[in-house]
Amino acid sequence: MSLVCAISNEVPEHPCVSPVSNQVFERRLIEKYIAENGADPMNGQPLSEEQLIDIKVSHPIRPKAPSSTSIPAILKALQDEWDAVMLHSFTLRQQLQTTRQELSHALYQHDAACRVIARLTKEVTAAREGEIDIYIYIYIYTHTHTHTHTHTRLCTHIIHARIPFCPNLTSAVSLFPQRGKTVPEELVRTEDLSKYRQVATHAGLHSASVPGILSLDLCPSDTNKVLTGGADKNVVVFDKKEEQIIATLKGHTKKVTSVIYHPSQSVVFSASPDSTIRVWSVTGGNCVQVVRAHEASVTGLSLHATGDYLLSSSEDQYWAFSDIQTGRVLTKVTDEAAGCALTCAQFHPDGLIFGTGTADSQIKIWDLKERTNVANFPGHVGPVTSIAFSENGYYLATGAQDSSVKLWDLRKLKNFKTITLDNNYEVRRSLVFDQSGTYLAVGGTDIRVYICKQWSEVLNFTEHTGVVTGVAFGEHAQFLTSTGMDRSLKFYSL
Repeated sequence: MSLVCAISNEVPEHPCVSPVSNQVFERRLIEKYIAENGADPMNGQPLSEEQLIDIKVSHPIRPKAPSSTSIPAILKALQDEWDAVMLHSFTLRQQLQTTRQELSHALYQHDAACRVIARLTKEVTAAREGEIDIYIYIYIYTHTHTHTHTHTRLCTHIIHARIPFCPNLTSAVSLFPQRGKTVPEELVRTEDLSKYRQVATHAGLHSASVPGILSLDLCPSDTNKVLTGGADKNVVVFDKKEEQIIATLKGHTKKVTSVIYHPSQSVVFSASPDSTIRVWSVTGGNCVQVVRAHEASVTGLSLHATGDYLLSSSEDQYWAFSDIQTGRVLTKVTDEAAGCALTCAQFHPDGLIFGTGTADSQIKIWDLKERTNVANFPGHVGPVTSIAFSENGYYLATGAQDSSVKLWDLRKLKNFKTITLDNNYEVRRSLVFDQSGTYLAVGGTDIRVYICKQWSEVLNFTEHTGVVTGVAFGEHAQFLTSTGMDRSLKFYSL
């Protein structure tokens, strides 16, 4: 009996045997296989060249090749080929059937998992919405008994608006602050406010090489803490009482155009034309989150009443709603019909609706839950630069590059007052009501303070040598603060 290689099925010229599988191989072929796989080709067990045992034969005799010169020989060769093909086809069919069964089982498991996830998601959403509904109806009931006719035209949207992102009822309660419903006794009277004068000025907060403070905000829980954003790309926290800088926050690659101080945490927010929104820790002096909600300059920033979410607007024509804890963008919407850049954004005190200004002079009111535009206020003839809601939720003030400030009644959805300013008067992001909704401050070429309802001017400050970029009231309007392109922070009081 002649030796046959287990790989080539031919008589080997240099036969050897594998002690692992006890099979005979052509040494040349088995050495190549071992070099590539390091195992015996028959059983897959480890095998090295040193383990191979040569077989000594005097003259290996190769079998005579079958002759194909006769019809019987050709038929025999064809029959052998057919048998080999059938055996191979049978093996493939077995493998295909096994693969089909495994795939069917995997698809069944995936479908079952999707059904469970969908059911759980639906139950969680229903539970959250039901929880918010309870508070919404309590809120509407109490307010319709104490403040009749409030938001009569927007009532449909407000009653049915729910905030699906609120995790629990505790945070939802803060959606409806009661500021501005009654005038506090501590509020500075108009006759005293008219006597305010500049009492302090600080010019060293931001770099002198790139002049200009572009944004301003006060800490709601401690109005001695002042937050500013500058053309030098920095965010600065300043202590009015101690007259010193608490923190200088660096990270933006372009100027800082919007800043917000969190009402209950030592956290501040900033936005920039570098397309980012940054969340900063004041105590740590570092950036804790970078929100990348937009692809162009961020033009507006507003904190939701829960203190957990940010509204932002951008030149990319989108407004976005983001989670400040995770930095995740929860929703992002654009008005495709308008196709215009957004210039500013501000939440209504109730947290259920918000307003945006556009470069084509429009003020749009949006329903947060439905993500739909529910009202429009045309009337300006220049890009809208600033919007502000009164704390009682009745009025909306808007400023634009047409040197005017317009007052809108949200109960009737109409403009009831237009304050015409001097020619070329620039209203930047410096339009704000005090916390009681009694006074309205406007900043631009100078600073003007109006008393609401009468809308008459009670103050005018001209101390800034550059355009005023930010105005804010202290607690109970006990002081007024402002920033400008002259790189100064000023305070006014008795």
